[in-house]
Amino acid sequence: MDRIIIEESRNLSGNIKVSGAKNAILPAMAVALLAPGKSLLTNVPNLIDLKSMAHLLRVLGARVDYDVDSMSIDSSDLCFNEAPYELVSKMRASVYVLGPLLARLKEARVSFPGGCAIGTRPVDLHLKAMEALGATINIDQGYIHAKADELKGADIHFDKSSVGATINALMAAVLAKGTTRMFNCAKEPEVDFTVDMLNKMGAKITGRSTKTLTIEGVDSLYPVKMEMIPDRIEAGTFMIAGALSTSPITVTNCEPAHLEALMEKLREAGCELIVEGSSVTVVPPKKIKPVDVVAVPHPGFPTDLQAQFTVLMTLADGTSRIEDTIFPERFMHVAELNRLQADIRMEGNVAVVNGVEALGGAEVMATDLRASAALVLAGLVAKGKTTVSRIYHIDRGYDRIEEKLGGLGAKIYRENA
Repeated sequence: MDRIIIEESRNLSGNIKVSGAKNAILPAMAVALLAPGKSLLTNVPNLIDLKSMAHLLRVLGARVDYDVDSMSIDSSDLCFNEAPYELVSKMRASVYVLGPLLARLKEARVSFPGGCAIGTRPVDLHLKAMEALGATINIDQGYIHAKADELKGADIHFDKSSVGATINALMAAVLAKGTTRMFNCAKEPEVDFTVDMLNKMGAKITGRSTKTLTIEGVDSLYPVKMEMIPDRIEAGTFMIAGALSTSPITVTNCEPAHLEALMEKLREAGCELIVEGSSVTVVPPKKIKPVDVVAVPHPGFPTDLQAQFTVLMTLADGTSRIEDTIFPERFMHVAELNRLQADIRMEGNVAVVNGVEALGGAEVMATDLRASAALVLAGLVAKGKTTVSRIYHIDRGYDRIEEKLGGLGAKIYRENA
């Protein structure tokens, strides 16, 4: 199994380019199932999660060609309505096929999803939305079995903000008869992108970027070409790498408007940020200031950057508190960071981070996608050598991270264990 080896690399400098957003591409692949014909997605990185999703779409009858920087999906022959356990168990985003299969084939049998082990992430909100639209739902031997001769517009009230449930409900509602109103919708950029793609395909959705979306059902959709938005989590990870460096770095091909909450916290930590179009230059502080962070739904601080920001706070001049209201159990990286001589203790679901003078290299193990990125960042600033194992997690969401960081001067390489 591969592992990443890192030697202390504080003096990063130069430009680092952000890839397309994994969390926008995965639902876009499912959206393509709604329109017979070939859709084309561009600015697509090389990620394990996307390969897994492509395999699932092929099983369902779609033709998927996944090449460097682009992906074409021809769903003309979509015919199979079951997403099997052996595929769905690998990746939570597989549940996105539920809405399109139900809308187009009138029936879907989807295994309960898997993915990162970061606490309970139920699909109840997805199922309630489908039931509101007229589907009957049965749970049978670990599978969600949904049927509807005809989906009908309805009012859908989400008990909590959920990106996945919002997107899945959108995909089902666009082909439902009549009007659907969705309340307490997620406002993340990936939801906006999904709305844009569906409208370009002929859907009628209003309320973009708000918590209330209105969908007028249409009879059919047509395939489109879409360029993927930049990955805000990858961009944020690289910005935090810049804050940990001793020299400025510039993050290119990003969307600063998607990262305002992070940039505010980086400024509080003492960084200077220079925003020029789609680039952000991070000028690191001489002394990192402690900052309290609470991860909340967009436009607040992203849960997917909580672990990486915790690394920055391990070197702050004082104590900070990190809380995650999205996934309160998402702190498995704390034990690994403490192996690198960080001083973090848990008080319930809050990480109390006492800044230290320096981290020290050690062997650590990635527990999930964003924790693995945090450990790589920690390795860059830890004295000596850090070895990160179970890096298949990082390959799910970061395209060639060791090459990109190496371009900034990081001493980092991949090794076959």
